[in-house]
Order: sequence, then structure tokens, then C-alpha cells
Amino acid sequence: MSTRAFAPEVLEQHGLTPEEYDRIVELLGREPNLTELGMFSVMWSEHCSYKSSRVHLKTLPTKGARVLQGPGENAGAVDIGDGLAAVFKIESHNHPSFIEPYQGAATGVGGIIRDIFTMGARPIALLDSLRFGPLTDARTRRIVKGVVAGIGGYGNSIGIPTVGGEVMFDESYRGNPLVNVFCLGIAKQNEIIRGQASGPGNPVYYVGAKTGRDGIHGATMASAEFDDRLEEKRPAVQVGDPFMEKLLLEACLELMKTDACVGMQDMGAAGLTCATSETGSRGGVGIEVDVRLVPQRETGMTPYEIMLSESQERMLIIVKRGREAEVEQIFEKWDLHAVKIGEVTADGLLRVRDGGTVVAEIPNLALTDEAPVYRRPIQEPEGMAALRQIPRNGLKPLPSAEEAFLALLEAPTIASKRWIYRQYDHMVRTNTIVLTGLGAAVVRVKGTNRALAMSVDGNGRYVYLDPRQGARLAVAEAARNVACAGGLPIGATNCLNFGNPERPEIMWQFAEAIAGMGEACRALDTPITGGNVSLYNETDGTAILPTPVVGIVGLLEDASKALARVFPAEGLDIVLFGANLGELGGSEYLLTLHGLLRGQPPVLDLERERALQQLLVRLAADGLIRSAQDCAEGGLAVALAECCFDTGGLGAAVDLAPAASDGGVDLVAATLFGESASRVIVSVEPAATAAVLEAAARAGVPAARIGTTGGDRIRIAVEGTTVVDVDVRQAERAWSSAIGRQLDTPVA
Repeated sequence: MSTRAFAPEVLEQHGLTPEEYDRIVELLGREPNLTELGMFSVMWSEHCSYKSSRVHLKTLPTKGARVLQGPGENAGAVDIGDGLAAVFKIESHNHPSFIEPYQGAATGVGGIIRDIFTMGARPIALLDSLRFGPLTDARTRRIVKGVVAGIGGYGNSIGIPTVGGEVMFDESYRGNPLVNVFCLGIAKQNEIIRGQASGPGNPVYYVGAKTGRDGIHGATMASAEFDDRLEEKRPAVQVGDPFMEKLLLEACLELMKTDACVGMQDMGAAGLTCATSETGSRGGVGIEVDVRLVPQRETGMTPYEIMLSESQERMLIIVKRGREAEVEQIFEKWDLHAVKIGEVTADGLLRVRDGGTVVAEIPNLALTDEAPVYRRPIQEPEGMAALRQIPRNGLKPLPSAEEAFLALLEAPTIASKRWIYRQYDHMVRTNTIVLTGLGAAVVRVKGTNRALAMSVDGNGRYVYLDPRQGARLAVAEAARNVACAGGLPIGATNCLNFGNPERPEIMWQFAEAIAGMGEACRALDTPITGGNVSLYNETDGTAILPTPVVGIVGLLEDASKALARVFPAEGLDIVLFGANLGELGGSEYLLTLHGLLRGQPPVLDLERERALQQLLVRLAADGLIRSAQDCAEGGLAVALAECCFDTGGLGAAVDLAPAASDGGVDLVAATLFGESASRVIVSVEPAATAAVLEAAARAGVPAARIGTTGGDRIRIAVEGTTVVDVDVRQAERAWSSAIGRQLDTPVA
């Protein structure tokens, strides 16, 4: 178009390109007004529309025998037997958590909880996946403390336990931390509620907190890079009230036990605009609302502000006509606002009134399905081949294996996260079986003998070095952790954290990662049921490590068979499943001891990985193994130490065969600290060892008895030569106190 109603700077403020504006005009058949422009702005933001990622996301497997609800709803759902469903999802609140760590993290928790109970499920567990810069940085320490306090403050107050998670530290997250939160709930399959409107004439209700000016353009802010104008973005961060959310949760679940509710949608990103347009478009109907009827906590709010506000603890509910009094009574009982603000129409339009004046009129599909979809240019970054080589020349002098071992135990990514999770209530509701920090989270399904195991994982270093392989490894590790707890992996969710998709190198990372994730999910039979994409994770042009985080849910038929990572007794045989290939590419050893992010990530045989996971589930169900711990960051030596920690000082002695390769550095280092995939340490009663080894042989899983539990030292030998011999308590002190020591450093 030659002329436009809005100046270029106005479009830029709204995150819209001139070409996108022209498309809006084409869809409307006229120029939009400012309110309509704002509504398109948030709905067509990367955060809401997935315009750069959608073409790739469509390639992921989303169907399976247990999948009851795949992507496209507030959360995914899988069949867990007895007519019950596990409803779960993971989402990000990265940008808000950098600007306002406490509120950013707290409202991230609140938002994902609403996504779960909106589906008619009672939330029973939270997990967090966090990424921060180096703890030597004072601002990072402030962010860590604020984020942890926000997660704990909200989850503890609402009474939903934070039962597990993972935390990693890297320079790339210094200016852009990641706060990904996973929530799982339980619902009856025949009582799952969808976020769609139907039935012209049915009333549309607003319930929950009043609307304010907080969070306006939060979705747009989450779809842009950071720069030195950070303070200007502070008003786009929402403010949470967990006590209000608790009331809202209980009222909504009570309402859903009636048949008065047609559909329900959280007012999260893009607020009332998103809730109305998405429920209308899913149901193929229109919705008309009057902003004057919307409860407001501030005076003089404009239709633009009301439609774009992201104030927390608010829901949109479509109610059966004639049931209004019943609905209002339920919410009044919980001391909440329940206000009729409009009704369902048959014309497919989102019509916004300000009293008698129509201030916006947009086809629902124009805001949702007609959002632009981009196939962004893709280009592999230069120098990847060289990056995947470990330079033998110029490496720092090697410390002794024992010194390297203790240094790795103190590395923040490996060290105990007790300082963090001790601030979370992980036992409320009495469902927790495996305590936080002792392995994959396991919660019982009350009223049955079953339990659910959950894990969130993703190694950005691997994905940086090889996006396809790194994403495959993320799926495999999350599923392996669930299998180590005795759970059969049955479904997945993802949170895809990447930089600016307009840069071909970033888009290459994304596309390759999605391809790898799809391969692994198909091989391991863990379909993706939903998730979240978080792009533009950059500050001043510097992107984070590409960090796809995968959440896996697994089912235990017998909750009493759940396993933890710790050795439970003396005199047990220690068996290693999997082959030690000595791979040091992208390892914590290479980064901590040599300051290098180089090499090729570990290889992954998906058939062998699946065989290993199925073997673990069978052995756990048959009671043939007493504990199981995945070998991940820090390799075999660190995994062995973690089996000894939190036991009261129980030691172990093992003798390892040399790794198949020196990892490009040193054979002993590769044997102890290589991060080869598909490896698990299990403890076995000596009388059962032969049966365990026979089962592994039948499954095609490499297995060997490597030692025994007992004593008060960790002794590791390689081919008969002792290379590590340390007191368990000394090693555990280094591991357990490392993060606390750094976080307790005064903040300047």
C-alpha cells in the first residue's frame, strides 16, 4: 500500500511489519483502528501465533494410543487408566523473569497452573527448568534468588508442590535467563473441558481478579530481543496473587462438576483478546463483549488497555443459557467476581463494544488461524565442523582424576540444587513418593495403585554443537530419567527456547532441533501433546544457547515399585547398563576443567535407548533392582557419587573397563567423565545380579557388574588402578554446599 493509517514507528511499537499491516487491512477490508491494531499486535506476536515455528512444529508426532488431547488446547492429556487422564504442559516466562525476577517467575507458575485446571484437571505437581548465567555475577545471583522466591512463593501459597526440575548455568544466559515451568494435573477423562465457545446466545462470563494496566503488551514484549531500554519494559510484567488463584481454581473445578460450563479459557498472554478470539475460532462462532462490563481495578481504562491487559488470575467462561444464576452462585461462594460481559454469536466475529459503541470488530479467524506463517531462511553457521573438533594442542594441564572429580562436583550445573528446592513445598497434598532431588519426580495417583513419574531435561551445549543430535538427546534423557524411576514414558511436552528466528543461523538451530526431537519422540513412543515456543531470547544481539526443554510423563502401574537414585543399603552389587564410549564433546568436564565448549555430542542409538528404558521398567516392576541413576553431566564418576549422596555416608567401590575412546583428551578422563548416552547405574541384591544381567542380554542392552556398595569412601579404579579415593562425606560437602556458598555471597 502507498499510504497507511499508522506511522511506521507506531507499527514498530506494536511489533508489526508494514507487510503484516497490509495483510490486516486486506483481512478487514478496511484500515484498523488503534484498538484493533493492538489486538492484532498481540495475537500475531511470535509468542501467540508461532508464526516462525509453526511450519516446523507440524512435523512433530502428536498422536498415540494414549493421547486424549494433543496440541491446540490449553494443555495436553494422556490416558493413565481407570478412566483418568494426566493433563500436563510446560511454558516459559523468560523475558518477564529477567525484568522482574520474582513476579516474572511467580506469574509463570500461575499461568501454567491455570492452563491445567482450565482443562478440568486438579493440578498436583510442578517442575521447573531454569537457566542462569554464572553465579560469579552479582546480577545473576539477584535473578536466581528472585526467581526461586517467586516460584516457591506462588506454588507454596496455592498449595501445589514443586516436586522436581533441573537447573543449569552458562555464560549465554547471563543477559537472558530461562524460566520454564511444567505442571501436571489429574482429571476424569469424561470431564475434560475444552477452550471453545459454542451455542449462539450462550452468555460469556468474566471470572476472577479485576483488570488493571499490568502486563499490557506482555506478549509483544516476549517476542522481542532485550536491549539497554530494559527498564521501559517493566510495566509489561504481570503481578500475581496466588491466594486469588487458589479461590479461582476451586471455584472453576466446582463449576466443572456441573454441566453448566460449555468452555473455559485462561486469560494469559494477550489477555481478553486471546481468550475471546481463541474460544470463538475453535468453536466456529463469534463472541461479543462489552468492555464497560469488565471488572476494573483502575480508573479511566480504555478499550485498548482492557483488551490487551494481562492481569493475572482471570478466566473466560462460556455458560449454558439459563444457568447464569447457578454459575454466579458458585463464584460468589468463593468470594469471586463472575460477571456476564457478553454472549456467543453466530457470525464468527469478535465484536468489542464500549457501551453502545462498537470499538472493534474482527473475524476471529483473522486473529488466530489467519496469522502470518513464515518459512524463515535457514543457514548452518560457519565453522561448525571446526567447533565439533576438540583441540589437543593448547589444553590446560590435566589435574589428577581426583581433583577433576571434586571440581566437577562443585560445578553449579552438577552441584546439588538443595539451596533452591528447599524453598519449595514438595510434600503438600501428600502425593509425593520420590522426594525432590532423589531422581525423577514421582507422585501417586490417589484412588489407584498407580503413580506418575516426571522429568524435564535439555542440554543447550549439546544443541549448540549439533542441534538435531542435542534435541534427540534431550528427549532420551528425560524419558530415561522417568524409566529410572520405574515409569513407562507415555507422553511429552516441550518448551523451545531459542534466539532471534530472523537470523538464518538461529532458524537452522530451531529446524534441526525439531527434526531431532521428532525422531526421538517417534522412536520412544512419546508423542508431543503440547508445549510452548520462546524465541528472541537475545540481549544486545547475543543469543542464548539453543535450549529445547523436554518434559516426559511416565506411568507406574504399582506406585510401591518407584525407584530413587540413592544406593539403599550396603552389600549391593553395582551394575552398569550401557556402553562407555568415552565421549567428551560438549561435556561438563571439558567446560569446567578446560573452559571449552567444543566437540561432537554423544552418539545415540534410539533402538538401544528404547530397549534400555523398557528393561528398566520391567526390572523395577519385578523388584529386581533397588535404585537407578542416569549417567548425564559429569559422566559415570559423577553419577556414581550421586548414588552415594543423601545416604548418610554410604560409599561404593567400582573397577571400570577403559572407555572405548580417549574422548580427544585423556583416556582416564574419558572413562570417568565422558557423557555417553544410554547409560544407567543400578544397585542389585547379589542374589538377583545374574537374573538382571540375563535380562539385559535378552534385551540387547550392554551390562556389567562393576562393583559393590559399602564403606565410607568412593573408590573408582580403571582396569585395576585406583584413580579416585575420597571420603563420601567430604565429596558430598563439596557437592551439597557449592551453590549455597556462591549465592550467599553478598550482592553488591
